[in-house]
Amino acid sequence: MKVNRAKMRMQDGHAALGAVLGMGSAQVAEAMARHLDFLLIDAQHGNWNIESAWEAFRRVVGAGGIPLVRVFQNDPFAIGSMLDRGALGIVVPMVETADEAHAVADAARYGPRGRRSVGGGGMRSWLPVGNDEVNDELFVAVQIETRRGVENAESILSVDGIDGCWIGPDDLALSMDVDRSTDEGRREHEEAIRSVIETAQRVGKIPGIATPGPNNQWLEAGCLFVTVGSDGSCIGRGAAATMSAYSAYRPS
Repeated sequence: MKVNRAKMRMQDGHAALGAVLGMGSAQVAEAMARHLDFLLIDAQHGNWNIESAWEAFRRVVGAGGIPLVRVFQNDPFAIGSMLDRGALGIVVPMVETADEAHAVADAARYGPRGRRSVGGGGMRSWLPVGNDEVNDELFVAVQIETRRGVENAESILSVDGIDGCWIGPDDLALSMDVDRSTDEGRREHEEAIRSVIETAQRVGKIPGIATPGPNNQWLEAGCLFVTVGSDGSCIGRGAAATMSAYSAYRPS
């Protein structure tokens, strides 16, 4: 039985909306899991370690959610250790070549589709399945966030075992050295993003992007793997909405 409902949605052509979690709180992850299609534990920039991420994966699954993780680098241990603890998918940052994408797929997939070491009880403790079923459940994405990654997007996304991508607009703008406050810079940046989306669609892979939300631009362009906020922004917006409801009792 398929349990990665976020991956199923995307494979069916529907967008999966999630949030990036950087605060390092498994309790926050559990609370948010009830409202989003997936949660992306950010082990690259966020306040997570292996133990706290493991706790978050368990709590998210227990709440009926789908836990994914962005690992800190393209490394078999970084990838395998998180998958062993129950993540249903990974995002690997700064992938710029097909060889790097092959390394991602090898680290994430059990043989013969990859070279992932067999072990770990995180996922198997609540889903008694074999290696082939684990391979099918996982959503494996590369992050395309540099000019070189954009240039090599077709060869990167054509790699067997890579399900899709997650475009990083901010790092891409830095790599391209464009000023998005100008019409020219914004146009060049958006054209690069659209080229990756169109490439993913052409080779049959899932395009995705990080967007702070609410922003429908890239959903309308065809992105299916979309983060629309973070734990901090969602908590902040919730607090603001709560206080706004009581504005009549708080004269300025």
